[in-house]
Amino acid sequence: MSARSSGQRRPYRNDKRAEAAAGTRTAILEAALRLFVVHGYAKVTIGDIAREAGTAVPTVYASTGGKFAILNVLMNRGVDDPVVERTLDAVRTATDARSAVAAMAHGVRLDNERHLDVVQVMITAAAVEQRVEDELHQVAIAYRGSLGVLAEHLAELGALRPGLSLERATDILWFLFGLPSWRLFVAELDWSWDEAERWLAEQAIAALVTSPTDR
Repeated sequence: MSARSSGQRRPYRNDKRAEAAAGTRTAILEAALRLFVVHGYAKVTIGDIAREAGTAVPTVYASTGGKFAILNVLMNRGVDDPVVERTLDAVRTATDARSAVAAMAHGVRLDNERHLDVVQVMITAAAVEQRVEDELHQVAIAYRGSLGVLAEHLAELGALRPGLSLERATDILWFLFGLPSWRLFVAELDWSWDEAERWLAEQAIAALVTSPTDR
């Protein structure tokens, strides 16, 4: 009985340990983001993060790694957010151009809205650390690839403006829906997210979607 009881308790203890470790990791990531936003990535130390998270420096390294590793996790939250796949599914299944553009505009708005603080930290950190700049470049490639799905679907619908290549259409979408636009309108010019989403969607339709006079 005692051996069996001991065997039954072990998974419980393991679950508790894993839950505590996950909680510590989350606290470290949230503390790091707060400090990066307020003080800038370059000025924040692992010691600062440990104090903000209420833990020890070795725990920070063991749980999340150094500053770059922490920022890398934060950056990938936006790339891996479930809203990305939901948005691409909505774009691919849209039956008309306006619905496809609206689905993309709304999806990228949600992703940027959820992760705007991280985006701003990424951009400022890229100016002082090459590894961050390289990672930001990879994030931009993935982001552009997702926007390219809309360009491809507009072409499939026969709605892409004549003479506009998929590459050029994706360039235009990056200009309108990419990271810099949301930061400009919302963070710098104080537009609401709703205003920015509506206006950018209308610009995308005007720039990319064929009109009756094009036929």
